[in-house]
Amino acid sequence: MKTISIAELQAQKGAATLIHVLPEEHYASTHLPGAINACVYETIFITKVSELVPDKSSPLVVYGAGGDSLDATTAAEKLTKAGYTDVTVFPGGIAECQQQGFPLEGTGTAISPPAPEGHFEVDTAASLVRWTGRSLFNHHHGTLRLSGGSIEVKNGTLQSARFTIDMNSIACEDLVDTAFNAMLIRHLRDDDFFAVDRFPTAGFVCEHVTPLPACTPGTPNYTLHGTITLRGVSQPLSFPAVIAAADSDHLTGQAQFELDRTQFGSHYGSGKLFAFLGKHVVNDHIHLHLKIHAKRS
Repeated sequence: MKTISIAELQAQKGAATLIHVLPEEHYASTHLPGAINACVYETIFITKVSELVPDKSSPLVVYGAGGDSLDATTAAEKLTKAGYTDVTVFPGGIAECQQQGFPLEGTGTAISPPAPEGHFEVDTAASLVRWTGRSLFNHHHGTLRLSGGSIEVKNGTLQSARFTIDMNSIACEDLVDTAFNAMLIRHLRDDDFFAVDRFPTAGFVCEHVTPLPACTPGTPNYTLHGTITLRGVSQPLSFPAVIAAADSDHLTGQAQFELDRTQFGSHYGSGKLFAFLGKHVVNDHIHLHLKIHAKRS
């Protein structure tokens, strides 16, 4: 892969088309003079470049953030694979230009993530819990809805969180036969599993939070420590979570963890509680995937 230094870039004086491969808001903030914008993170990246530079023999110089970011090299690989024959990477990117005082264009507005603050109520219509249950020879998966919850943020840091699950909302997504589907839901609702008639809700209350400072976007940035209540039984629970903001008024939380249902009185098919189960064994652990959206209240 060909590369170009900042000195060579300055000396070439428009001999190649410069492509800023970061999102349009970053391009609007700061870009090399004369550069065009096609975001490599978008699935239409090649289509957009083809519209802007239809001649695949044209010399191109691609650049992005610089440093360890793979944006420019990824763009060059995609363009070469698409048939562009003269693609060069400026690895220093915007970071080196700013360090060296290279002239840049744009509004100069800093690109920074939203900084939410205050109390946020869970949007129950947009939030969802996905569950997976397994046996030795099969598995089923489905959904549960939330009936409430809240998140508190102070000084840009998560302080507390809680949510309530509507156990009456339990649904199975993989069984297409309506009779078998209904039979499974009845089974999950009865005392063998979740005793929904007696315990219509489950819930989690976060009692303290541990920030994870070494995280990167898209990986857990907090560990939540608290108590989960299911079938009227409360047990301690800690799990990693991703808490992110779409804007200053909306938060999203994601987490995945496993629960041992037998700790909450769900004994059906448990190999540690019954002998000679054979094909009737049901795994003790249930996998849960939470996706929670919350709005500032």
